Amino acid sequence: MNDGTTVTHHSAAYDSTVGIQAETVHNSNVYFVHPDASPQEKYKVGVRYLEDGIPSRARDMISDAIAHGHDNAEVRFHWVLAMLSARAYHDLGTEELQRLHKASGLVGHYADGEWKDALRVAFELLAMLSPADGGTGRVLERLQALSPHQRDAILHHLDLVLTGGLKDSLWAENRRRAEAARFANDRVQRVWAYFEPDPIGPRALPPRPSTAAAAQAALPVRVGLFVLATAFLWILALFADPAAAIIESLLALGAGLTAARFGRQWWYDEHQLKARNRESHLPYTGAQASAGDGFTNRVRQAFDHYFSVRVPHGLTPHAWLRLTAHLRHNLVAEIATLYRESRVGVDRLNWLIRHLAEDARDRHHKGTLFDEGNRNQTPAVAKALCVVALIALGMMTMALIGTVASGSGASQMLLAVLALAGAVWSGREAAYAWLAARGEEQRLAEEERAYQEQLTARQAAYEKRKSFLDTTRPSELDMEKWLTCDKTLFVDEALRHYQLTWRDLITHTILVTPARPYKRGRVKGGPWRYSRYSFRLFLVTQDGVREVSTELDFTDAQRGGNEQRSNYRFDALSSVQVTERTHVGYDLELVLTNGPARTIRVKDADTHQLAPDENAREIAEINLNAAGFTHTFRLLEGIAADGKGWIERNNPNKLPSFRPAD
Repeated sequence: MNDGTTVTHHSAAYDSTVGIQAETVHNSNVYFVHPDASPQEKYKVGVRYLEDGIPSRARDMISDAIAHGHDNAEVRFHWVLAMLSARAYHDLGTEELQRLHKASGLVGHYADGEWKDALRVAFELLAMLSPADGGTGRVLERLQALSPHQRDAILHHLDLVLTGGLKDSLWAENRRRAEAARFANDRVQRVWAYFEPDPIGPRALPPRPSTAAAAQAALPVRVGLFVLATAFLWILALFADPAAAIIESLLALGAGLTAARFGRQWWYDEHQLKARNRESHLPYTGAQASAGDGFTNRVRQAFDHYFSVRVPHGLTPHAWLRLTAHLRHNLVAEIATLYRESRVGVDRLNWLIRHLAEDARDRHHKGTLFDEGNRNQTPAVAKALCVVALIALGMMTMALIGTVASGSGASQMLLAVLALAGAVWSGREAAYAWLAARGEEQRLAEEERAYQEQLTARQAAYEKRKSFLDTTRPSELDMEKWLTCDKTLFVDEALRHYQLTWRDLITHTILVTPARPYKRGRVKGGPWRYSRYSFRLFLVTQDGVREVSTELDFTDAQRGGNEQRSNYRFDALSSVQVTERTHVGYDLELVLTNGPARTIRVKDADTHQLAPDENAREIAEINLNAAGFTHTFRLLEGIAADGKGWIERNNPNKLPSFRPAD
């Protein structure tokens, strides 16, 4: 199941990449080879390349392993498959044929076993290019006796080598196998995950830096002045009436401590409420909603989308969006601040935005969505106690003044008034500094706690999403098998439509290119794979070339209704040329004598999606080979250059047979 939706914009411009909905490179080590890797490790990676449809790299890796001494029947079997995969006999150069001939002479030296039998069958099939060969039945029996894995590998990788009656006898089984495997391993429910980008790790806004330092620095001086002023006032009262001064001072001290006990939280709550009210009363208009840079706008669009589909029960999407306008505005600002400098696509943040939308919906169901409005609400009892304590403190202070006045002269009274003024001023300043320092400590502790809670919740959501993607995402082998099945059934349908058998064909080729708009993805070091493909099949017979093209939705293997067919003689194909444009891609241009030139986009540019340790030329070669471009170009180029003469020279019935070494 695909629980993510991407808003896209399509463009009809041929060279535009706007039609690409999403593209991602999975950071996998599936093709990684350490510089000091052993021959055995290189061989294993080479086999993985072969199974995943990258025979050119497989040839290099397995050849390197053999050159460094890792050679047995199993290794040589996969080397032969890599040499022949996605290639016709006429694609092989003289040196390659000599290497195959030499390798065939080594079969007898390998230890007996299933791999030796499979290797011998592969060479026997290569030697039977002519359908008239009388040993066909015997070789097919040996082929059927192999294990299913070995037999399927031979039929898949020798597809372009097997022709005529030999392939006719195998095609029905090949078609049945493709029909059975086409939707295997839950294809329809898993393909989408291949094109889903790896989610970026969770982040949360850390606590704001504390501003308590200034208040703490001023606190000792202000407290010292307050202590001096109150001590002087108390001494004056003590001289006037010791008993009354002690009682009044103790009551004043108790009232002050009570006021501090309940007033500190009240002051902090009021301070926080004012700060939030200032933020919440900022104007929020449609113009403001559309403001911001491109990244912020994409984040905002994603929030709007996920909030509109994660709606609490009983609310319409429109009402929910209106209710959460300020919440979404704050979340957009937070996410844009956290991730802007990472230069990541919003599609890698969709998991977090989805999580935040679901969290808002769940909190609304619990009635806690707008709990911030009830936070920092000091209980009425605490407020009342604080007010009573302050009144009592004032009364005791005035009582102290009265005590001083009752037993002192005018000069002492003046000193008492001055001491009271100093105590009030320094006490107010000391209280403010103390409240500010303690408030900052509390705010920092609360924000640190909220930060850890947010980060923990987001980490859990991230791990859940990543685990789900890792479990759901198909492997390279799955993707290659499904694509092979699609191609096989497409070829079979074309043969049935034209009422052709493999005996009627001289050769064939299929070009697999992206169909816009598409999503694309690949693992590091691997070829691009697409959510939509264009298949273009060329069937070459004695009468000419039959071309069939169609588009395929790779998710459900459904083909579009714009299938096209055309037929032309060999001399109608006047030229074939390839155009490489670094920032656009590769184009194949077919020029017919009786019609306009046709341009086929073989692959789009991928330079901006390369990892630092990837080679652009090497990745381009991998993608071109995966598309079937090399074989297709050689075939069409040969026909355009020599016409029917090329066909006659490369007719399987006239090709020199491959003769294994004795």
